[in-house]
This record gives sequence, C-alpha cells and structure tokens, in this order.
Amino acid sequence: MTTTPAEATAALWHRAGLPREALGWLDLAGAEPALPSSFRVGTAAQASIAAMALAAAALHRQRGGPAQRVAVEMRHAAAEFRSERLLRIDGHEAPELWDAIAGLYPTADGWVRLHTNFPHHRDGVLRLLGVGNDRAEVARALLGRQALAFEDAAAAAGLCVAALRSFAEWDAHPQGRAIPDWPLRIERIGDAPPQPLPAGTRPLEGIRVLEMTRIIAGPVAGRALAAHGADVLLVTGPHLPAVAPLVIDTGRGKRSAQLDLRVPADLARLEDLLRQADVFLQSYRPGALAARGLGAQRLAALRPGIVCASLSAYGTEGPWRDRRGFDSLVQTASGFNAAEAEAAGERKPRPLPAQALDHASGYLLAFGILAALHRRAVEGGSWQVSVSLAGTGRWLRGLGRLEGGFAAPDPTRAELADLLEESDSGFGRLSAVRHAARMEATPAFFARPSVPLGTDAPEW
Repeated sequence: MTTTPAEATAALWHRAGLPREALGWLDLAGAEPALPSSFRVGTAAQASIAAMALAAAALHRQRGGPAQRVAVEMRHAAAEFRSERLLRIDGHEAPELWDAIAGLYPTADGWVRLHTNFPHHRDGVLRLLGVGNDRAEVARALLGRQALAFEDAAAAAGLCVAALRSFAEWDAHPQGRAIPDWPLRIERIGDAPPQPLPAGTRPLEGIRVLEMTRIIAGPVAGRALAAHGADVLLVTGPHLPAVAPLVIDTGRGKRSAQLDLRVPADLARLEDLLRQADVFLQSYRPGALAARGLGAQRLAALRPGIVCASLSAYGTEGPWRDRRGFDSLVQTASGFNAAEAEAAGERKPRPLPAQALDHASGYLLAFGILAALHRRAVEGGSWQVSVSLAGTGRWLRGLGRLEGGFAAPDPTRAELADLLEESDSGFGRLSAVRHAARMEATPAFFARPSVPLGTDAPEW
C-alpha cells in the first residue's frame, strides 16, 4: 500500500482537526522518486511542509486575511530536507558536520552507529572503548564488542550509540512496541479563554515562540515558524556545545539569546519570557526541563493559553523514553539502515538520502503548533504538542516503499541553484535553500538574518 502526498497531507490535516475547506487551497506538484531511496522521502518532505504551510495560511484566514493558494513542489521540498548540505558561507562550503569518528562500524556480531558530534559524547565513547581519538583504533576495538551489549553500555553512560536492527527486530523490541501509530500528538492540558489573533500582514505575525532546541529537528520547527512571520527567540546555554553549520542554517529568521538555567536569576528570566510567550518549543530529553520546574503542566499554570511543543528521540513512553538520540541513531536502531541496504542489494547498512526523520519531525512539530494555535483561538485552552523521531519513522514507513527508487538521480547543488537564495548574516554572505512553500498572498521569508548564538538580549 502506498500513500500519495495529497493523501498524506489530508490525513495530517483531518487528524489535527483543522478546517476541511482549506485543503482546497493546496497545489502539490512533482512525483517520486525525489531522492535515491526505497522510501518515499519526497512524499514525507512534501506532505509535512505542505501541512505546515497550509496551517499558516488557515491561521492567517482565521485572523482576517484572505484565503490563498499554497503550492509545494516535491523537488523543492526534498531539497529543503537537505538544507544543511546546501548551505554555503561567503562562497565556501560550511564546516564539516560530522566528527571524525562518527558513523557506522562492524562489531563481532553486527553493526553499531556512533554519534560523537558533541565533544563530551566523543570522549565518553573513547573512554568506554579504552582507545584514543583515532578511527582505526575505534574500529579495531568495536570488532571485539557485541553490538547490543555495547549499545546498552553506552546508554548507561549517557552516550549516543545505536545497534543495527531490522524492522522486524525493532517492531518486536519493547521500545518499538511503545511507539504510537500516529506521529503527532496534540492534547489540551489546561483551561484558558479563547485567544483569537489580531489582524496582521503575515500569517504568524505577533506570535511569540520561545525556542530551546539544538541540532536539526527542533530548530527546523522554529525556522519554519519564523518563515511565516513568528517572533522566534532562540535561547541556548552558554556552556552547551553546538554544531556551527546547523546553527547558521536553522537560525535564519530568529533572534538568539543565552541563559544558563543552572543560575537562579537566569531561570527566573526565562520564566518571565515564558509568561509573555505563545509557544514554548523545546527538544530536551523527556523530563529534563520538568526537573527545573518547566514542565508543560506548570507552564500552563504560569501562562494559561501557552502551546508547549516537545521533540524527543524515542517518545515519552517505553524503556528508551529517557535515552539520548539523533536522526542517524534512530534510523539505525529502528530498521531503516538495514532496509535500505537490503533494497539496494548492499551488505553495509545504508542511511536514508537525507536526515529525513529530523526534517519531517521539525515540520510536523511546527504543523502541530499551528493546529494548537487554531484550536486555542476557537475553543481556548493550553496545549501540548509532541513529536518523536521514532514516531516520524513509523509514519515514513507507513507511506509505502518505492520500486526502483535508487535509480533516481542524486541532484547536485548546481542542479538546485534555482531553489537557493542569498542573504547577509552574522556569519557572512549565505547561500541557502529557500523555504519550499509558495504562498500566494503572504510569501514566506526570513525577516531576520542568522546570527551567532547569544547575539541578542533575552527579551521580547
């Protein structure tokens, strides 16, 4: 069974409880395969971006703006799912995203993937293996380890490692069984009067989004909201590591401030910001912010009507609910790398042709936020929106597979030049992929340049 982009978008739309007539505004063009894969990555890209953009258009209509056509072309959507790969700074390639020892390794009985882009994760893996910072040493050491045992040992140490599994193995795993059938949860968590939005020239004008995210999925959600006019304030800790190209690519349209939540005065300042926010977008591990008094229920009491949006690796239920994870790890653990390799006739595990779980999760999270804002305007309430990378993976699987998908060309940056735009930034002159949704009445754009972390004051 396969799902078309229109069907996938409509399913998201109906499950979110949004106005049915808005689906008639949507134009989808293009066809699979958009990228070399046995999975419908192009469909996931087109549907998730289209649902989010259409929700922005519907919110604009709700606040008094005109109905408008929303168009998303699959080729462009697939390119936006690779935005970090297409970034250029002053005409040069962005710094390497991956640490030198990150990646897939054979073990005594299988394969594991290491995610070592943060120095403390890299150093922890090296200590666990008892080797130096050398890829060959790491490879030799892992040949003497059992894949599942090493995965468990790394998790116990708070590190980021995943053992390779098939879909059948993941579906039988307790965490695989804990993943819900639907990728997006939108639930009312408190009472508040309806809060209609005032008139504005852009769909999300006047919506304040306080963002505490890193890497790709959460930042992509914030970037998507900024593209349609939201006031997005990214708050990071000065002590937290970051990956520079991702900060640059996903920081477009946002202001950036720093607060250290270990300092009482900074925590109090964050709470002041939250009292004035419409949306709190965060991608900390489940329970991490609640331990600092920033759980969704408390925020709903602190700021009635707030929309709390959270992104996790493996969801909020199951034995891995507290486990650290990233797109590449979830692909490996949940069966995608094994399935792609099998479809391609290869022995080595094969990743998806984009960080598809990250990007799709980001747009699904932004879509859920907009659906919650719509419902807040109509019926009131405070809302919780939840997405996990593993849940998005299940959704991608459900879109169906492609016969002959690997025959699709892998487009070069030069071939995608018509989808790129240039802008000044706090890092130099950027060349980056434009937002893929084309809005008839309110074109998407980034009103603010990407800036270094901590450039702005922590204030609205």
